[in-house]
Amino acid sequence: MVRQLRAEATRAAALRAAADLFLEVGHANATLSQVSAQSGVTKGALYFHFASKEELARAIVDEGHERVSTACAGMVDSRSPALESVIGISYSVLELAASDPLVRVMYRLQMEIDGSDTARGSVFGTWGNIFEHLFERAIVHGDVADHLDSGNAALLVCEMLAGVLMVSEAQSRLEDAPSRMEKVWNTVLPSLVPTDKLPYFREFAARSLSSFVRENVSSGSVTV
Repeated sequence: MVRQLRAEATRAAALRAAADLFLEVGHANATLSQVSAQSGVTKGALYFHFASKEELARAIVDEGHERVSTACAGMVDSRSPALESVIGISYSVLELAASDPLVRVMYRLQMEIDGSDTARGSVFGTWGNIFEHLFERAIVHGDVADHLDSGNAALLVCEMLAGVLMVSEAQSRLEDAPSRMEKVWNTVLPSLVPTDKLPYFREFAARSLSSFVRENVSSGSVTV
């Protein structure tokens, strides 16, 4: 039991150090020797868990995917309008990218690692599946236009999220990503929801952002 706990701690330390290093110098420029030095994990122990830098990168993607999936699942509430869950998830995943280095690196690796089934599309596929299910519910409940295709709507939101992430990352302003997303929602909602429900969902998007910002400012993790 003690040996297993020690092994888990070693692996977690290596993942944290690798995430920080990949953010600092990029995945392509980082070496396992640097990960070993930065994490305090011996090279032997590091190679025991990860035979190559590629394997380490895939482990980061898997861990980041798990964290994002958990956050998304926590935002899905069958008692609330499904479109509220879609909006809430969009803020949640952006907050994770801003506050969790491993998740932030995971998004980068999704687009940087070629030829890896694990690193290609897993998180975006998760988003798509969740959003499509939620839009199906929203159509049934009349919260979005009845002519809306749930798959196309899910794809739109995935691409909105990916775009906000990429632009915020490129400008080194990930902490502003949720505010950017609220502006996107304000623009896109008229094409998604019936006219009589537009004021409510616009207000919900703004109110949710305000709550999110207050919570993160008070915890010191994000400043907008």
